[in-house]
Amino acid sequence: MSPTLTAPEDHGLLRFLTCGSVDDGKSTLIGRLLYDSKTLLADTLTAIEKTSQKRGLAGVDLSLLTDGLQAEREQGITIDVAYRYFSTGTRKYIIADAPGHEQYTRNMVTAASTANLAVILVDARRGVLTQTRRHSILAHLVGIPHLVVAVNKMDLVGHSRDVFRQIVDDYLEFAGKRGIEDVHFIPISALDGDMVVERGENLGWYRGPTLLDILEAAPLAHSEHAEPLRFSVQYVCRPRDAANPALHDYRGFMGRIESGAVKAGDAVTVLPSGLSTTVESVQLGGEDIGAALAEQSVTLLLDDDIDISRGDMIVAAAAAPQACKEIDAIICWLSESPLDRARTFLIRHTTREVKARLTGIAHKLDVNTLERLPAEKLVMNDIARVRFKLGQPVFADPYAGNRATGAFIVIDESSNDTVGAGMIQ
Repeated sequence: MSPTLTAPEDHGLLRFLTCGSVDDGKSTLIGRLLYDSKTLLADTLTAIEKTSQKRGLAGVDLSLLTDGLQAEREQGITIDVAYRYFSTGTRKYIIADAPGHEQYTRNMVTAASTANLAVILVDARRGVLTQTRRHSILAHLVGIPHLVVAVNKMDLVGHSRDVFRQIVDDYLEFAGKRGIEDVHFIPISALDGDMVVERGENLGWYRGPTLLDILEAAPLAHSEHAEPLRFSVQYVCRPRDAANPALHDYRGFMGRIESGAVKAGDAVTVLPSGLSTTVESVQLGGEDIGAALAEQSVTLLLDDDIDISRGDMIVAAAAAPQACKEIDAIICWLSESPLDRARTFLIRHTTREVKARLTGIAHKLDVNTLERLPAEKLVMNDIARVRFKLGQPVFADPYAGNRATGAFIVIDESSNDTVGAGMIQ
């Protein structure tokens, strides 16, 4: 009798960020993850093998998998975040490869905004650097709940346990002063593959999990603490089909569940009207699915006929967010043009868009030390505590409690460019 095959447990999607100083080995690490987890397509592998041979290398240069980003750096053009996708038998991954230089702070903030874990590379020969501290501060500032400090190039320090321990001690001393918690440390050699996917043979004194083991076991987004329902209405569906008169009464509210969960029978409140009703049905692709979770895009049908439009929010009746006409926020200025305090901007919060005016800059943050500095203006890559007055209310939670409804972007009215990204305090 043949054995029964069971499907592996699905650990869901993990978005994670890799960051580090130049030449810390980020490209090689990402290449090693893809290579050793056997997620490279055959033609991609053949191409990098041929390129490695042309360069006279004995093995495969795994950093070639992210060569596009290196080419941008060499040409001196704008560096964007590079995204890589791979899947194991139990989990799907999106890697955001963030540039390391301070002048690309805005790019790292963009990459970190959706990540649930950050891998911070440290060169074992150089230890904890200013860039290591800056990347850690930024990851902590934007609310990434889990940090992994990967001490790379252990092969170049003789796989020394003492070197690794000293780096751990130095990092913990810094992290303790900044309130950074939930940090996991791991010695690796991305070049040789030790402790990345396989354990290897050179770091036998380390008894902890490999990097991939940590990634496989990392908690899902929205699982760190209970989050109430926040459903942003994107579109009101009112189909018209002469052949199907039953659809004439159909009124579905389409959008994305920013946080929490929803099921038929749940009591909900609609904002800004404040009217309450009950969920009649949760649908996906026209089929009743009964319930849905955070990050799913679904259609909700409600028991009562309530006037709802794009930009409104359907929330848990017992845990509604605040309606804010003024917001205090930490903002990262993304535009090459300095912030003009006299201008009116648009703030886009979930699917709601409102006019806003800056009413004050409390201070600017030094991203290396978190020192608060006085500021009269903001230029590209500046991070500051500011206050906006809004033309209409937004329905927001503090960013520390809900990254989905605590975040917003700032848009230039005239150009429609995104010029800032903010986190509500």
